[in-house]
Amino acid sequence: MTVKHLPPAVKQLLTLRMPHPRPTPSLSNLTAVLSSTLQDAKAKQAERGWLTLATCTLLTANAPPTIGHLYKFATRDDLESETTRRGLAEALDKAAVMRESALKSCIFVGVPRTILSLANLHDTIEDDVRNALRKTSVRTVTPENVNEIVARGEALWASIYEPHAEKLRNKLGSYHPDFIEFIIQAYGTVLSPLPGGLAVQGNLSRALGSVVGTACLRAEGGVGPQLTSHVFGLLKARNVPGLSEGDYWLASDEGTEWVVRTVDKILDVVKPELGDAPAQAKL
Repeated sequence: MTVKHLPPAVKQLLTLRMPHPRPTPSLSNLTAVLSSTLQDAKAKQAERGWLTLATCTLLTANAPPTIGHLYKFATRDDLESETTRRGLAEALDKAAVMRESALKSCIFVGVPRTILSLANLHDTIEDDVRNALRKTSVRTVTPENVNEIVARGEALWASIYEPHAEKLRNKLGSYHPDFIEFIIQAYGTVLSPLPGGLAVQGNLSRALGSVVGTACLRAEGGVGPQLTSHVFGLLKARNVPGLSEGDYWLASDEGTEWVVRTVDKILDVVKPELGDAPAQAKL
């Protein structure tokens, strides 16, 4: 039997318990904090890291219109005027980085918020950017590439969690035998950098993948052990060969502190209640 409508009682129930994203914060306040943090990032040659952490912070805060606002801020001289957008190449690169950051965020804060934010980004970007973004998946698992994908996941897992990688793997596997396999496969398909480096549209480096985890988990709140693990993962990214100067700085002690503090500055505008939570544990 086809079901075309919700039962009235169920439909009414679904209006309760905050089914909608959080209200959009003051966009003038958001613009101010984006402006100040971007200028700081430029001074540190960390603009790509800034765009990544800002995307993940706003996505996790679950105020989807702020994602479109971030794109306009990052690509236009006047947020309200599409004609002031800078060149296609710059806008395309920033849209691709935001889209990839959002995709990786689903590992840390789930699919629903990722859908809402990606939808807002998709609706905000201009037609020429939308048409130039990659349309074909490069993550389809096949019998020919599955071993390579799992190997990427295993390598990323070790890079983040050593010297405790094996112990943690066994612990998570003891909770459910399929859980750790799912995580390794997700690390290989989504979280790890795609082969090809910057030649791949929107590709995020090993260090920027840890910026995603750090920003999402800091913005989520209440997940201290996982946040600590991924902060360690960012610090350990300094050991990855071939880092750019910006990535190496992000993985430094100073850079990692900057990532956390910059997330907090954006959160103070979009999710201020986190700033009122008492400290309960040492990091």
